[in-house]
Amino acid sequence: MSTNRSRPVMDPVDRSMLRLLQNDGTLSNAALGEQLSLSVTPCWRRRKHLEDQGVITGYQANLNRRAIGLDLLAFVHIRIDIHSDKTADNFEAVMRGRPEVLSCHKITGDADYILQVVTPDLDAYGDFIERVLRKQAGIASIQSSVALREVKSSWKYPIPDES
Repeated sequence: MSTNRSRPVMDPVDRSMLRLLQNDGTLSNAALGEQLSLSVTPCWRRRKHLEDQGVITGYQANLNRRAIGLDLLAFVHIRIDIHSDKTADNFEAVMRGRPEVLSCHKITGDADYILQVVTPDLDAYGDFIERVLRKQAGIASIQSSVALREVKSSWKYPIPDES
C-alpha cells in the first residue's frame, strides 16, 4: 500500500474486530458479532469493509501495518558491553514488554541481539531509541537498518486505539 493513500477510518469496534481476528482468523461472522455485540449482517459488513480497504490482507488475519499507522519497519542490532545474566535478563524482559518490538533474537556475529521494530514514523522510532533502548543498562551500540520494501510478513501488529 502506498503511503500517499489516506488511511481507512476505523472506529473502536473496527479495532476490536481486528484484535479478535488476529487471535483467531477462523472466527465466523456470528461468533465475531457475538463478541462485538453486533448482529451477523453488520458484523459481515464491517469485516468486508476492512478487507476492501486493505486493512485485513489475508487469513490467518494478516494486517497491513501501514493501514493501522505503522509506516516504519526497522531492524536494530544491539551490542552489549556488560555480559551478565542480569543485564541480558533485564534487556530481554523490557523487549518482551514493548509492543513496537515484533521480534527480539539473541544472535551470533557482531551484535548480541537483533530486533524487528515497527513505529508510525521516523520521529516515533527516534523516540523509541531515546526513551527505551538508550536507557537500557549495558548497551554498547545500537545500529539500525530501515526496511525499504516488505517482501513477506506474518506478524501480529499492535493496533493503536486511534489513528
